[in-house]
Amino acid sequence: MPATALSHRVRNLAAPGARHDEILTPAALDFVGRLTAAFAGRRQALLRERRRQARRLADGIPLDFPVVTSAVRADPAWRVAGPAPGLEDRRVEIVGPPDRRTAVQALASGAQVWVADFEDGTAPTWANIVGGQLTLLDAAEGRLGRRLATTVVRPRGWHLEEEHLEYDGSPVPAALVDFGLYFFHCARRQTDAGHGPYFSLPKLENRYEARLWNDVFLLAQELLGLPRGTVRATALVETVTAAFEMEEILYELREHSSGLGAGRWDYLFSVIKTFGHRTDFLLADRAEVTTAEPFLRACTDLLVRTCHRRGAHAIGGMSAQVPGRGPDSGAFALAGVRRDKEREAADGFDGTWAAHPGLVPLCREVFDAALGDRPHQLDRARDEVRVDAAGLLSVRRTGTPPAERSVRANVTVALRYFAAWLRGEGSVELDGFVEDASIAEIARVQIWQWLRHRVVERDTVLRLLDEELDALVATYPFAPLDDIRDLFERTALAAGLPAFFTPDAYARHLVRRAGVRA
Repeated sequence: MPATALSHRVRNLAAPGARHDEILTPAALDFVGRLTAAFAGRRQALLRERRRQARRLADGIPLDFPVVTSAVRADPAWRVAGPAPGLEDRRVEIVGPPDRRTAVQALASGAQVWVADFEDGTAPTWANIVGGQLTLLDAAEGRLGRRLATTVVRPRGWHLEEEHLEYDGSPVPAALVDFGLYFFHCARRQTDAGHGPYFSLPKLENRYEARLWNDVFLLAQELLGLPRGTVRATALVETVTAAFEMEEILYELREHSSGLGAGRWDYLFSVIKTFGHRTDFLLADRAEVTTAEPFLRACTDLLVRTCHRRGAHAIGGMSAQVPGRGPDSGAFALAGVRRDKEREAADGFDGTWAAHPGLVPLCREVFDAALGDRPHQLDRARDEVRVDAAGLLSVRRTGTPPAERSVRANVTVALRYFAAWLRGEGSVELDGFVEDASIAEIARVQIWQWLRHRVVERDTVLRLLDEELDALVATYPFAPLDDIRDLFERTALAAGLPAFFTPDAYARHLVRRAGVRA
C-alpha cells in the first residue's frame, strides 16, 4: 500500500475481539478507507436513484429495456472475459455463511464452488463479520484442511452500512467492508494458489451499480498491484429491474465478469416490492409460485441466452432442502429437487446452487448427466429465446384471497427468521429448508401486499401475530418478543413498505445490543 493510504484511516468503533487484530490491521483499514473515499459518494447517489426509480414505477411509468443502451444489446461482437482458474467448471455451487463449521463442510462437500455469503446468509453482528473474514483467511492459508472447492465471496449489498467502522464521520458501506477486507488479506493468497479473488454481487438494480463495482475492482487491483481482470464476479439477477439490463450488467463488468446467477425468492420479493401497489401484480401464496410461472421462466430463459451469447456462465437457482428433515423430506421432496435441476440443465444452465451438503450429490448427478466431460454448456446459444417486457412482467394475478393457513405460514416464517436473525443467525433451518433473509423478505412483503389490497383483514394478521409470538416462546424461550413484534409491525404492517427489513433492524437492534464505542 502506498504511504498516502495512511490518510484514509477508517476508525474502528467496536470493542476488540479474539483475533480481530489479524483482520482489522491499520493497513487493511487504510485500504477500506481508500475505497470508501473513492466510491461512497457514488453509492449514495445510486441509492437516491433507486428511490427515484421506485417512485416512477409506482406512478405508472412502464418498465422496459433501456433505449439508450440498445446498441450494446445489438452488438454481437463483445464478450466477457474467459473463465478464470477455478471457475471453468461450476456445475454445483454450495452457498452458506462464512462461519468455520459451514466452511469446512462446504469446501469438502464435492461442490466445485463455495459461495461464502455475507449477504442474506449472515446476520451482520460484528462478531459474524470479522469472524467470517477470519474463516476466509484461514481457508486461504490452508488451515481448514485440504481446499477442494473454489471460494467465492458474496459481500453485502449496496443498501447496507457497517456501523462499527467509520470514515469521515459516517458508517462505511458494508459492501466495501466485506469486499475490501477479504481482497486485502486474501487476493494475493488466492492468486498464488492458482485461483483469484472471486465475488458474487447481490441485489444489483441496474448497469450503473454494476459499473460502480467494476470501478471498485479496478482501484483495488491497482492499489495492490494486481493485473486488471484478476477479480471475477458473478452478478445475481435478484431484482426485476436488473432483469431488463442483463446484457448491460455483463457489459459493464465484462473484463471482470464470470456470469449471471438466478435468485428466485429475492426476485419474487423484488416484483412485489416494485409493483405490489398494483392489483394486477397480486401474487398467490409463495408456495404456489413455482419456477414454471411465465414471468420466472421468461427471466431464466433470457438469463441463459444472454450469458451464452456473451461467453458467460449462467448459474441456476437455490435448492434449500435438508435431506431427511421436515414434513416433506422424503423421496417426494428430493424428486422435486431433481426435476428442478433437470429443468435447469435442459434449459442450458452451466451450474446450480445448493444450500446443504446433502444436496450436492443429487445436483452433481443431474449436471454430470447433462454435461458429461464438458465443464459447461456455453455452446447452448438458446437463439430461439425471444423475451419482451410483457413476458418478464407476465404475472398471473391471483383470483382468490389466500387461505388463513397461507397467511399464518408467512407470519410464522417471518417471526421465526427474525428471532434467529436477532440472535445472530442468518442461515437457519426452518421446516426442513435452509433459509436465509430472502425467505423473511418474501413472507413479510406478501403480508403487506395482501393487507394493502384488502384480501386479508388486518385483524386476522394481528390475531395470527399474537398466536405465533406465543408459540415462538416455546421454541425460543429467551426470544426478544418486543423486538420481533416491532420488526414485523414496522416492515409488514406499516402503510409504506420498507425496501428491506435489514437496515432498520440492524441499526435498531443488532448494533444497539452490541454497542459501539463513542
